[in-house]
Amino acid sequence: MRLCLAALFAAAALSAQTRDVIGMHDLSRGSGSPTTGALPGSCMYCHAPHNGVGGQTPLFNQKLSKATYSTYTSSTYKETGEAQLQPSSDSLLCLSCHDGTVAPGQTQAYGKISMSGSMKPADILSGASGPSLQSSHPNSLVLPLKDDPELVKSLVGAGKTADPAVKLIKGNIECDTCHNPHVQSTDKVAQNFLVRDGSSGQLCLACHDPSRVVTGADNQLWQWAIGAHAIATNTVRNAAATPVGDYGTVAQNACIACHQVHNAPAAAGLLRAPNELDCLLCHGGGSNISPAIPNIAAEFAKTGHPFPTSNNQHTAGEGALLNQNRHATCVDCHNPHSSVRVTAFTPPPAIRLSQNNVAGISASDGVSTVKPGAVNQYENCLRCHGASTGKTASRVFGYLPVWTISAGDPLNLIPQFAATASSSHPVTHDSNSSLPQPSLRPYMLNLDGATQGRAMGVRLLCTDCHNSDDNREFGGAGPNGPHGSKFTHILERRYEATQAPRPGLPIVNPFPNPDLSVAGPYALCGKCHDLKLVLANTSFNGHARHINAGFSCSVCHTAHGMGSFSATISGERLVNFDANVVAPNGLAPISYNRAKNSCNLVCHGQVHGAASPVRPGLPAHAGKSGVHR
Repeated sequence: MRLCLAALFAAAALSAQTRDVIGMHDLSRGSGSPTTGALPGSCMYCHAPHNGVGGQTPLFNQKLSKATYSTYTSSTYKETGEAQLQPSSDSLLCLSCHDGTVAPGQTQAYGKISMSGSMKPADILSGASGPSLQSSHPNSLVLPLKDDPELVKSLVGAGKTADPAVKLIKGNIECDTCHNPHVQSTDKVAQNFLVRDGSSGQLCLACHDPSRVVTGADNQLWQWAIGAHAIATNTVRNAAATPVGDYGTVAQNACIACHQVHNAPAAAGLLRAPNELDCLLCHGGGSNISPAIPNIAAEFAKTGHPFPTSNNQHTAGEGALLNQNRHATCVDCHNPHSSVRVTAFTPPPAIRLSQNNVAGISASDGVSTVKPGAVNQYENCLRCHGASTGKTASRVFGYLPVWTISAGDPLNLIPQFAATASSSHPVTHDSNSSLPQPSLRPYMLNLDGATQGRAMGVRLLCTDCHNSDDNREFGGAGPNGPHGSKFTHILERRYEATQAPRPGLPIVNPFPNPDLSVAGPYALCGKCHDLKLVLANTSFNGHARHINAGFSCSVCHTAHGMGSFSATISGERLVNFDANVVAPNGLAPISYNRAKNSCNLVCHGQVHGAASPVRPGLPAHAGKSGVHR
C-alpha cells in the first residue's frame, strides 16, 4: 500500500513538475495554455512515440510548414547570400507552429486534433504578405559564419558563444540557440522559453561583444558597459503603446529596450520603432519611465534638426559624410550603445559623453572619417555642415545673410572656422590672442542673462550657440544640444538679423531703443560679449551709432568666420557685410579698413565713404545675385 501511494505521489509530482516546466507548450486539456486540444499527453502535440515527420530526429509529430521565408536584411548585415530555411533546419520545427501557416494540432501520428483557443499574434512570425523572418533575429545562416567586430571572437573561430548556456546548433544560430522549448521559466520575468536569464542583455552578450577591438573596423557597441542604457536605474512600464521590454528598469531591459528580437516594427536593426521614433519611446515625454527624463520630442516640436523623410532615409550603413542625404535622426549625433549621461560639462572642444563613439569628419580635409569616433564635438557636426554635397538653406530656420565675401560653398563651415581664416569664432582652433576683444566676458552668462556660466577659455563648442533654448548646461531645465529651439537657426538665445524690407529701399530703425537685455535682439552675442562695452565703442567708434540706429550685428559681422579673402575687406573681428543690406558705393567695391575704422559702402540709404563725409545715397536696386547696386 505504501509503495502504491509513493508511486502515486511521485507520478503527481512529476506531472506537476512537467507542466510547470513545459508551460505554454503543454497543449493538453486543462493545462492553462491559451491553446489546448483533446490529446491527454503533454508531449504528444510535438512528439510521436515512434515515427516523426520526415525522419526528424526528435520524433517530431507536428506537420511541418512548406512556406518559403523572406529573411533578414540591412545595410550593415554581412551574412549575404543567406539561404532560405529548409525543412531539415532545426528552426523549422519551431516554425511549424509559429509561422502561422500550420495550426497547432496538425499531427503526423494522430491526424488533425480538435483545438480550442488561439495563439497570441506576437507568437506568429509572419509579415503583412505572408510568412516572414525579415523582422526576426537572423538564424539558419550560410556557413561558415562571417566575422564582425561586434561579435564574440570565438563565435566564428571556434563555434562557441561566450556563455555555455547559449549554444550554436550544428555550428549555426537556430531557435534553440536562445530558446529551450521544454522549459518556459528559466528567466522568471521574461517567461519566453529562454535558455538563460536574459536581463541586463546577458543573452545578447553571449554572441555580441562590446569590448572587442579589430584594427580598421568600427565596433558600434564600444563602451556599452558604461553606457546609459546599460546602467540606468530608471523604472519603466511596458505599456502596449510604448513597449520597452519585459523587465522593470532601463538597465535590466538593456538591449531589448530598443530592439525587438521577433516581429520588430522596424525590420532593419530589429528596432521597436523606425529611426528616431525608437528613441522617443522613452525620450518623448511619456509616462512610461520614472524618474522622468528630458522630453526630446518637445524640443523637436519647435524648429529643430530635420528628421528623415521618404526621400532621405537614414540607414545604419551610410557613410560618416552625409552627401545628398540631409537628415538628422538621433543616431546621427548619438550612439545609443555608448552614450553616457552628462553629469559634468567638460571644456571644449571635446565631444560630450552623451555623444561617445559617434561618427565624425576631420576638419583638416572635410572628408576623412575620424576613427574610432569623433573626438571633438565639431567633427560630428561636420558630417552635414562641412564639405558634404547637397546641403540646402531652408527658410524654416530663419533668414540667412548673403555675405559679400564668401567661399564657393557658403554652407561649408570648415573654411569659415579654419585657423587660416582672417578671423573666426574659435571652434576648430584656439582664439587669437594677438587681436584682443575688449568686450569679451571672463565667463559666459547663463540663460537668465545675469549669473555666470562656464569660463570663457580659448575654444567654443557649436552648442554654445546652437542649443535648446531651455538647456540644462546654462541654467535651464531642458535637454542640452541642438535638438530644437524657439529661436531661429536652433540658436540658444535670440539673435535678430537686419533685413531689407524690399531691394532698393532703405531700412528704417528695425530695432529702436536698443535692448541689451537677455530678451533683446542681441541676446546671443551678449552671452559672451558685454554689450554695454560694445555700446561704449571700446573696439569700434561706430558701434553706438549703428546700434542706436537700430541695426543688428548681422549687418556687419559674420557669425562663424571669414571663409575667403578680399583685397578690400580684411575680415578682422569677423567683419563682413550682408549683401542683402549693404551695397557698393557707386562703382567702387565694398571695402573696410580696420586701422582707419572706415568703410566705403551704401547702407540703409546712406553713403559711407572712406575719405568723404556721409551723404544721402541714391535708391539701390537688386541685381540677379540679390546684392544691392
